[in-house]
Amino acid sequence: MNVPLEAENMYIHRALERKDLESICTFPQSEQELFYISPRFHFPLTPEQILDLVKDRFEPTVIMDSDKQEAVAYANIYKDEDHGDFWLGNVIVSSDYRGKGASQYLLQVMLEKAKFNLGANQIKLACHSTNSRGLAFYTKLGFKPFDIKISSIGANKFITIHMSLDL
Repeated sequence: MNVPLEAENMYIHRALERKDLESICTFPQSEQELFYISPRFHFPLTPEQILDLVKDRFEPTVIMDSDKQEAVAYANIYKDEDHGDFWLGNVIVSSDYRGKGASQYLLQVMLEKAKFNLGANQIKLACHSTNSRGLAFYTKLGFKPFDIKISSIGANKFITIHMSLDL
């Protein structure tokens, strides 16, 4: 995946730091957006929710606007220990940076980290069936659906589409 040169110059990446948490918590604009990030999160997102989840994750990564030095996107990777698969998790981009190359840069960084830092040959993700923007984005980047899962939290049932990409 190639990110346009202007996006590469506009963004930098680094590991998640505690000082990023408050900013990241402002990214989800609604309960539905937060649900797309993680069905385990409760709106509004809090630093404690991120910290609780990230303790079992790899490569928690923040994308920064290189001029403003502010966090604009976040994601991490987790491993399905039963099968040894690596999964992309908690992808979120500030609403001010959607459609401006931050998502594509974030995915490029995460795919490189999965391949080179974790030794993954493939990365998987779960995208909710109602997240049409996310499904279109991941498909554009080459992810292919391989499974559909019906899950529930309490009385709420939801469908996720599992997608994968060979690295």
